[in-house]
This record gives sequence, structure tokens and C-alpha cells, in this order.
Amino acid sequence: MAKVILAVDDSASIRQMVSFTLKSAGYEVLDAVDGQDGLEKANAHAVDLILTDQNMPRMDGLSLIKTLRAMPQYAKTPILMLTTESSDAMKTQGRAAGATGWLVKPFDPQRLIDVVRKVIG
Repeated sequence: MAKVILAVDDSASIRQMVSFTLKSAGYEVLDAVDGQDGLEKANAHAVDLILTDQNMPRMDGLSLIKTLRAMPQYAKTPILMLTTESSDAMKTQGRAAGATGWLVKPFDPQRLIDVVRKVIG
């Protein structure tokens, strides 16, 4: 059974690229248009990994991570930030919120696959 990844990003083109890349590597991908939608999808479906952008309407990535980490079923689930934000301060905030790792957009498809395989197999 394929591992399920939730991709949360307000950019439709990024969601499409992430979905295409990960599906081609054998993963099942759910997508969400912002943090609030991501939280609703995570409540409705068990997921093995979450990829989230930072800057989104309704709920940003850090708020999403903090909310998910407070839920027992997502306390240990890998959560990767996939964002244009690359400052050390933002990465520190991401780690403090509970992010497992960080990838900067635009992303290299093979690097995304490699990182995902490293954290969930």
C-alpha cells in the first residue's frame, strides 16, 4: 500500500508539480489549498507525511504545523516545509514549531523524492 502524502500550498502549479513528482515515485498524494484546508484533510484522512508552504491565506504553515503537532495522531508524523522562505530565522521558527525538514522553492524534483524517501521510505 502506497504511503500517503498531504501537500499543502496555495499555488495550484506547485501542488500539481509536487503531486506529479511524488505520484511518479509511487506515493499517493492528497492536496490542500491552504493551512485550514490541510488541517481538514489531515483530520479526514490518515497521512504518512505532510508537505506545507509557509505563506498561505487562512492559516500559514507554522500555524498548521503547531496545530498538527498538538494532535496525538500527528505528534510524530514527518512534516516538511516546502517554501520560498529560506532565512535562518524562519528555519529556526519552523524547527520550533515541529517541522522535520525544509526544502526551498523552486524545488528539484529528484531532491524532493530523495528527502521524502529518507523520512518515510
